[in-house]
Amino acid sequence: MAATEELSGILMRRQAINDKLDEGLDIKPKYKFVNVFTEFHEFSRKEIKQYEQTFNKFDEGRDGFLDLNEVKRMMERLGAPQTHLGLKAMISEVDEDGDNRISFREFLLIYRKARAGELESDSGLEAFARLTEINVDQVGVNGAKNFFEAKIEELSKTNKFHDEIIQEQEEKRREAEEKALRKQRFKEKSAIFQH
Repeated sequence: MAATEELSGILMRRQAINDKLDEGLDIKPKYKFVNVFTEFHEFSRKEIKQYEQTFNKFDEGRDGFLDLNEVKRMMERLGAPQTHLGLKAMISEVDEDGDNRISFREFLLIYRKARAGELESDSGLEAFARLTEINVDQVGVNGAKNFFEAKIEELSKTNKFHDEIIQEQEEKRREAEEKALRKQRFKEKSAIFQH
């Protein structure tokens, strides 16, 4: 049954794209899963993991999405309840695939837009981002200090993957040297048997 629904959704999306193309309209791309660590390069791995914990805390259905009811309960728990229309507006502000749910990727878009100042100041998403960001009263001054030090460290890195690439290159070089050494030893031992 789920495969039928998935195929139906894909075909409906394809038909909608064709209809819009026939009308000469722009088509909003539908995003598939992308590695959030590479797409959201403005966040550190630690921040993304913290956002993932927050997301999972509110994903009561454990389906990888926040639906309208889960967003409603999330906002109520945070002390910023929203109207039904407000909740729908919150979801549609980041719902790029049009499924009326918030995926983890779309959840991260909330924080990206909040940092860029792209959220409306009176919107539920702005309140959500503000309420779930670091709170000095909860984590204390040392926690805030660690948070900001981590931010500064992250910003000072010129390239996030630079160290990983260097490690991979060194590892390959070491493997090549070990291979050459093994080959040389083998030749020395085989020379003994050829005499």
